[in-house]
Amino acid sequence: MRAFAALSRPDLLALARALAAGRLAPPFARAEVGRYVGAVARSEVTRELQRLAETGMGAAQLAVVLELVADERGHAQAMGDRLELVWSGPAIDNARSRATASVVRELFATARRTVLISSYALDRPERSKGLFGRLAERMDAEPALEVRLFVNVARPWRSGLSEQALLRRFAESFAGEFWPGERLPELFHDPRALSDSYDQRACLHTKCVVVDEARALVTSANFTEAAHERNIETGVLLDDARLASGLVRRFDALVRRGVLVRIPSRS
Repeated sequence: MRAFAALSRPDLLALARALAAGRLAPPFARAEVGRYVGAVARSEVTRELQRLAETGMGAAQLAVVLELVADERGHAQAMGDRLELVWSGPAIDNARSRATASVVRELFATARRTVLISSYALDRPERSKGLFGRLAERMDAEPALEVRLFVNVARPWRSGLSEQALLRRFAESFAGEFWPGERLPELFHDPRALSDSYDQRACLHTKCVVVDEARALVTSANFTEAAHERNIETGVLLDDARLASGLVRRFDALVRRGVLVRIPSRS
């Protein structure tokens, strides 16, 4: 069947229709097959059709097989059209990719109902407007837009502060210095990152953005200016509601199980 891999979907369908209509039948000759496929592929395709015919497959059966291959090719192409490579760092000539910063800004600008963000690290407060300014403006202007931010809140080296004190300090800094808008997103964290036991400590390391449970960016880039603009980072933009909603459901399940926990707002 490898001979058919080099054929385009139109060529596959042309062969299938010729077989189904009786215009092409075993024993197969290169000249006849060449009417439906290019000169480069006709020898291999002819041999493969003949081999299949010798196993007992008739023209009608071969037509069905080629139609199935063509349908699968179309499905794969449709899936490929819903994926885009996203890149941070030095530009590469003729590379088919989009910049992380521009993709994130587009996702924020097109959100209508929900935004879910997960990041291991956040940048310094003075750089937050460049990263979250557009989303903060949208939140203040559209009360129905719900935003959740999942972020790693780690215990500083040798800190003896309680978990509650560390979370309160993070929430106050986030609301007072970091977030560039009036209405705040809901904040969540993984409590294991605050454990004072090294053996029990874990972190929330995933980085993604999901908008309206319809589009998702899965990336190596944290929400920092360096990661969005200068670092070498890679990601994939998925225009696929099934995968996007699946990501959201995974976060929701972790919240329900208490693995990820809401950070109390500053009082």
